[in-house]
Amino acid sequence: MKIVAFAASNSKQSINKQLARYTANLVPNAQVNVLDLNDYEMPIYSSDRETESGIPAQAVDFFNTLGEADAIVISFAEHNGTYTAAYKNLFDWTSRHERNFFQNKPVIMLATSPGPGGAVNVLKTATTSLPYFGGVLKGELSVPSYYDNVDAQTHAVTNADINAQLHALVEQLSR
Repeated sequence: MKIVAFAASNSKQSINKQLARYTANLVPNAQVNVLDLNDYEMPIYSSDRETESGIPAQAVDFFNTLGEADAIVISFAEHNGTYTAAYKNLFDWTSRHERNFFQNKPVIMLATSPGPGGAVNVLKTATTSLPYFGGVLKGELSVPSYYDNVDAQTHAVTNADINAQLHALVEQLSR
């Protein structure tokens, strides 16, 4: 199984990227491709830019990379209760290239934060919108208090309950 995993964040030390990578690697015998949103940096979306210059190559590349996957694992950082600007811009451009940009792939959606909220607000927004953009939600999980539940060195989830929930989620990808 080919899995594309990424954090909906452009932070180089993203705890969401660590969670997405960890979760994707729980899938037995998976080929995991971990994306970095910094590789898809584009001008801020506007209809004027689209009319003048068309869709940036990075949006098309992102779409094609998702298309090569059998499943997708995304972990969302939350900025002011919603998507990060980096993810929202990529989302906007890619959906202009193809509205069904998740291409009917099974998707696991995660979110985490250092605090007890676990980025639950952005996760709710993301899971609600997913079907409108061609994603098949296989499960979701908010991980609160990241540094209390994950080993800082290995990035392995140390909370047994959360780890069990992640394993249950990845089992859904093949169904």
